[in-house]
Amino acid sequence: MLADRDRIFTNLYGQGDWRLAGARQRGDWGGTAAILARGRDALIDEAKASGLRGRGGAGFPTGVKWSFMPKKSDGRPSYLVINADESEPGTCKDRDILRNDPHKLLEGALIAGFAMGAVAAYIYIRGEFYNEAMRLEAAVKECYEAGLLGRNAAGSGYDFDVFVHRGAGAYICGEETGLLESLEGKKGMPRLKPPFPAAVGLYGCPTTVNNVETIAMVPEIMRRGAAWFSALGRPRNSGTKLFCISGHVEKPCNVEEEMGIPLRELIEKHAGGVRGGWDNLLAVIPGGSSVPVIPRAICDTVLMDFDSLKDVQSGLGTAAVIVMDRSTDIIRAIARLSRFYKHESCGQCTPCREGTGWLMRVMNRFVEGRADIEEIDTLDKVTRQIEGHTICALGDAAAWPVQGLIRHFRPVIEERITAFRQRSVRMAAD
Repeated sequence: MLADRDRIFTNLYGQGDWRLAGARQRGDWGGTAAILARGRDALIDEAKASGLRGRGGAGFPTGVKWSFMPKKSDGRPSYLVINADESEPGTCKDRDILRNDPHKLLEGALIAGFAMGAVAAYIYIRGEFYNEAMRLEAAVKECYEAGLLGRNAAGSGYDFDVFVHRGAGAYICGEETGLLESLEGKKGMPRLKPPFPAAVGLYGCPTTVNNVETIAMVPEIMRRGAAWFSALGRPRNSGTKLFCISGHVEKPCNVEEEMGIPLRELIEKHAGGVRGGWDNLLAVIPGGSSVPVIPRAICDTVLMDFDSLKDVQSGLGTAAVIVMDRSTDIIRAIARLSRFYKHESCGQCTPCREGTGWLMRVMNRFVEGRADIEEIDTLDKVTRQIEGHTICALGDAAAWPVQGLIRHFRPVIEERITAFRQRSVRMAAD
């Protein structure tokens, strides 16, 4: 279990003052100018050495991503864009940071922006997060008034601005290039890559897009050192992580824990265990709605980090742990996700536009059992034709929950279809 001294998000539950005065008492904005004085290359090297990987779902090494930004300007400004859209079902970690610890994010934006030579950060926040946006804007105002942002930010000699932009509520705008399109005032439709944002991003300028949690971790890493952060967790899965635990548990919660904590320990120590006891567990979606579900047998031993979950054909994603007990209709649960992804597809790519609707319709029939056994393999084949064949990862996100269902719960689907056939035969005989 993570020691209190190693926690980064010390006001996650809002028990302290979220404003600048309270943040400073907790150590935020301490020695920021000295951190920037180390220089851009030193900060990027520190981020690489820490092993910090993106906390938005993809898990790409943060320091490496920063290093893609141009060392010298060709006349275009560079930007940092912070993804606070957080529309993944089951995920609510960034929301708590924005609400209760906004100054960690703003200090991280300054440090990360300086490391990449950015002139400004744009925070793209989900439109439904009204209260969080109000707090974030109040925190930005406090920083400008205190000289922590703007000209000579934090007394560093570096000029850096932060802008808050409220999105219009589309899930697709959580994808980095769809976010950039929306930020520019256009329809949120993902861009073809290359060119990548580090070369042609916001307004055609070099841009890096990072998640809220990723950027909010940066100041503490720079203050305490890469060696401290990399000592937490497991190799290639360093540091701490915010886990969102929901569903059929006694105490749904958000909690910061060490990467690599066993899933069972995470649920039992922090969420009070599965409703009705561990033996009542049916399955868990370990990383938000877009990753494949895993059955109880895997949940017994799996570790909560990028590589361990990849090894069991699932993913850490956003670390949104959705727990389902034996009362769950697992087919109906996954069908509901298929409906969500069909609704949220931007329609730009044919495999996603047509495929998500097809998945939804077939899954709806599976819920009732109105299908043939052979259609299970057909459904799986269609998911493979969607996966990896779209501009962005929404196609993958639609395919993976269905793949997980077929991989681990095929007998449940077959039983549902068989039961429907038997009922139909009896009704015809009557």
